[in-house]
Amino acid sequence: MCESATDAVHPRFFKKHENHVKGFKIALIQLAVGPDKAKNVASAVSEIHKAKEKGAQLVALPECFNSPYGTKYFDEYAEEVPSGATCRALSKAAAEAGVCVVGGTVPERCGDKLYNTCTVWDGSGKLLAQHRKMHLFDIDIPNKITFKESEVLSAGDQITTFEYQGVKIGIGICYDLRFPEMAHLMAKQGCSLLVYPGAFNMTTGPKHWELLARARANDEQLWVALVSPARDPDAGYVAWGHSALVDPWATLVAHLDHRPDTLVADLDLSLVEEVRKQIPIRVQRRTDVYDTIHKK
Repeated sequence: MCESATDAVHPRFFKKHENHVKGFKIALIQLAVGPDKAKNVASAVSEIHKAKEKGAQLVALPECFNSPYGTKYFDEYAEEVPSGATCRALSKAAAEAGVCVVGGTVPERCGDKLYNTCTVWDGSGKLLAQHRKMHLFDIDIPNKITFKESEVLSAGDQITTFEYQGVKIGIGICYDLRFPEMAHLMAKQGCSLLVYPGAFNMTTGPKHWELLARARANDEQLWVALVSPARDPDAGYVAWGHSALVDPWATLVAHLDHRPDTLVADLDLSLVEEVRKQIPIRVQRRTDVYDTIHKK
């Protein structure tokens, strides 16, 4: 029986959060994804262990890491969450490596609905959070790309945050990155880092991938990590790649090109409070005139 994503945010996370953790090491795995699900999952598990050997404490996978990305694939590759084979493999890998795993996304089957879902696992293999993509990727750029996730997928309806080693972290998926309101609500819940597994394409990637990461980091004065699959020019949907890490000053501090690789970097969380103290927009917002509210 599938579990509702409404459990993704525990009420205790709505308390005011004071972050006393200086930082940790993150790994963003830009995985090559093909049609063989078992091979994709085995590759992800292998890379999680390699990232641990490099000192990573949190490891993030890309969107649709166990499946080709495309509406014609979602039903075939879909699994229940968290009981499916891919989730079981992620749980086991997180526990064996002793790291937090942000499990990219998998096509999730829940009853007669399909979702694009990210799971998060702690260092003991326990499910920490489950985020269903809220904003479905429906675009039409003439002579470039037309894509409608809503033909197959249902949208999630929850803001998803979790806490790991004293750090509050928010999750969005790909097209969620375009919506600053969502990022703002995660920041209001105390997040110092937002992680977005995503697969921008060869049209929107060059134009907006880095731009949006820097915009969200600048707007909310926090760290932003983007995790893409590697580019496969022979795939039906060609991903941009270029997984990236942006700091609270909106500086691109590390990034990959389009090939399979892993980005490993240290997050200095003291930068979050440094920026927020020096440019105090969080206390300067005119909430007497406007506000962003969480309706759930």
